[in-house]
Amino acid sequence: MSASAPSRPTSTSSPAPATTAAPGTAAAKAGGPSVTRAAAPGTGPATGTRLDWRLRFAVLSVVWGFSFLLIKVGTQAYAPFQVAFGRVLFGALTLLAVLLVRREPLPRGLRTWGHLTVAAVLLNTVPFSLFAYAELSIPSSLAGICNATSPLWGMALSLVALSEDRPTRRRFAGLGLGFVGVLTVLGAWQGFAGVDAKGTALALLAALCYPIGWIYVRRTLASVPGSPVALTGAQLLVSAVQLAAVSAVFTSAPASFPLWPTLSVVALGALGTGMALQMQYRLVTEVGPTTAQMVTYFIPVIATAAGVMVLGEQLHWNTPVGAAVVLAGAALTQARPGARKRG
Repeated sequence: MSASAPSRPTSTSSPAPATTAAPGTAAAKAGGPSVTRAAAPGTGPATGTRLDWRLRFAVLSVVWGFSFLLIKVGTQAYAPFQVAFGRVLFGALTLLAVLLVRREPLPRGLRTWGHLTVAAVLLNTVPFSLFAYAELSIPSSLAGICNATSPLWGMALSLVALSEDRPTRRRFAGLGLGFVGVLTVLGAWQGFAGVDAKGTALALLAALCYPIGWIYVRRTLASVPGSPVALTGAQLLVSAVQLAAVSAVFTSAPASFPLWPTLSVVALGALGTGMALQMQYRLVTEVGPTTAQMVTYFIPVIATAAGVMVLGEQLHWNTPVGAAVVLAGAALTQARPGARKRG
């Protein structure tokens, strides 16, 4: 799966709280966005009429967890590029509707739109397409677990790309532990038997795209004025144009629009990529980014449960065990040294 007067950016896991990055993913995402910014106008503390943040946290976890199931259902009738296009199109329309209600403009300036174009490629167009292609041959549960490796890739990239974000021993340990978890999920001890190598590689590559995009956003869009909704809406709009062009060249127009795949793509965009981000921005404002980003650790759990219960996907012991190890490693890579006490 973005407020005026942005704060100093910090890297987070996918989907990242209050970001222009990874809309709908993990972070997506899925999906899921990575620059921490000030709250958007109109996203202040909860009022007496707003649902408790814990309930909205649970809803957000379910929506993003089910995104991988929706991708799987969507690819039953549409080409992967078309699923990705529908996802960003309905996500963009949802956020543009929010901007219209708020009477808030889109970002201005050719330089800003140029950076948003690159960000759209790295954080939406490419990873959303890769996940859709991956789920042609791997279970949605495995795609959700692969998405959870995003902070591990981010940690690895920070070694060379972010000099101000030096890793600690604990975070090094998290990196190693996380990739042990990946090998466990894939059943490395039995030669990866039963795992589609191409589909898994595409899903892992999609997860790698997010931290690359976050690094780019941190260096180019951290000080750009505009609310998270405006920046993310613009980014999704650019991605929709990109995917419309790609779909026109590499796919044929759908001959029909089956009900469930069509509804899945609409829900994936409007709910999982549009409204979920809006919900996350409010959570970040109310409970802070540290608590809000914990949604990341529920996504693969829900994605696995949804794949097994709804789609009848098989679940072997190494999948949940490996996923737990991946999440433990991801949590360690996000650990920060405690603030020093002043004398």
